[in-house]
Amino acid sequence: MKWLFLALLVVVLLVVVVLVVGWMLPVAHVASRSASLNAPPEAVWRMITDIDAFPSWRDGVRNVERLPDRNGYPVWVEDGTTGRITLAVERSEPPHTLVTRIADPDLPFGGTWTYTITPTSNGCTLTITENGEIYNPVFRAMARFVFGYESTLASYLEGLKKAEGRSQKAEGRSQKAEGGLQKAK
Repeated sequence: MKWLFLALLVVVLLVVVVLVVGWMLPVAHVASRSASLNAPPEAVWRMITDIDAFPSWRDGVRNVERLPDRNGYPVWVEDGTTGRITLAVERSEPPHTLVTRIADPDLPFGGTWTYTITPTSNGCTLTITENGEIYNPVFRAMARFVFGYESTLASYLEGLKKAEGRSQKAEGRSQKAEGGLQKAK
């Protein structure tokens, strides 16, 4: 009985420590990740704004449900491994800047992702900056010390790079079928 009480006490203390640490952490955070892509900005723009195609390349997104536009911008629900999340475009400046926001006030987190596409000599660089908020102190502690603020950004960019590679291979096969590829200079 003594060991059971001691084990229960340890669990309670651990929960209290996580709560206290979570309360001490700021609600808001900023995280940013970049990826170099071998595609022109316009091609990357098409990929990151083709909402209906997200399940084909984004890990964890099983389905996308389009909702009526708000202020002339798309709104959708992503159904995935972490649940249903409503998102909305806040700003769109093709093919360089896109800002999306979590548009569900009932979630324990929120914020924006700002996508910035910068042309380079062999394609472009995509930088995603998350201005996030985590309202639940337990989730704050877990995000800061277990998952990291950048894990979702990294997963998104990894999926995009894989999809970009598949797209380039398909384009190469199509060009071969039409009579061959032009040599790169």
